[in-house]
Amino acid sequence: MSQVSEQEILDYVEKMPAFPKSVSKIIELTSSMDSSAKDIITVIEGDPVMTGKILQVMNSAFYSLPTKITSIHRALVIIGLNTIKNLAISVAVIGVLKPYKEAHFDSDSFLEHSFATAVICKMLAERQGVSLLKSSDYFIAGLLHDFGKIVFAELKEDEFKLALDESSDNNTSLHLAELKHLGMDHSQVSQILAIKWGLSENVAEAIKDHHQSRPDDLLSSCIFVANQIAKQGQIGNSGNPVIELMSEEQSAVFGGSFNELVEELGDLSLVNDTVQQFIGT
Repeated sequence: MSQVSEQEILDYVEKMPAFPKSVSKIIELTSSMDSSAKDIITVIEGDPVMTGKILQVMNSAFYSLPTKITSIHRALVIIGLNTIKNLAISVAVIGVLKPYKEAHFDSDSFLEHSFATAVICKMLAERQGVSLLKSSDYFIAGLLHDFGKIVFAELKEDEFKLALDESSDNNTSLHLAELKHLGMDHSQVSQILAIKWGLSENVAEAIKDHHQSRPDDLLSSCIFVANQIAKQGQIGNSGNPVIELMSEEQSAVFGGSFNELVEELGDLSLVNDTVQQFIGT
């Protein structure tokens, strides 16, 4: 048994399967000041699967737009370049996952949890007055907050299995068990992935801090709360059985307790329906 080093993580991330060329090109174009909307539309429309998935999500109850969106050009006008990029990454990360039987880690259930957290994180952001355009970052941060677990399951399956078992058997938070058995936790690795996948520094930083109480940072607080709500609603399984408590500072940010937030969100069937639309089941 051995703990993982940051260099091992960096080396593994570099070797991870690349996103489809269309997604990589979208990330590249949206990162360049010289790119035009026309360039991005051309790339997306050249990928029928990407086009179909983006339009499907745009026309779902998740966005609740007043008119049906039938073209990528129209989608771009309404939700902006950053949201298009984040939707492209959201579709692409599904292809990164594979079964991790050795670590006893259910990647399908993990994916459901990740998308549920993403959907709820965006809902919380908009509840707090974040605009439609900016709430896209909350969605992608919620989606990728736990993806360091995928690296652990692939790179250090024995040690990760020990952490999963300890978390389950002792009802302790998984990130603490990871620190014990791996020397790092998944949030640190998720930050590395977020940077690798072209996300902004503030999104990557919020992902790293999502198990900490940072009331000064709404993004990390939304990830934290959305994560707990997804676990309580039993949409998928993150591998962590513990529902962590909000801090007093976080309760003040959201203007209520965790239970009051859950009650306010009500039936999570919309969340589950949106999750299924993304993962294609």
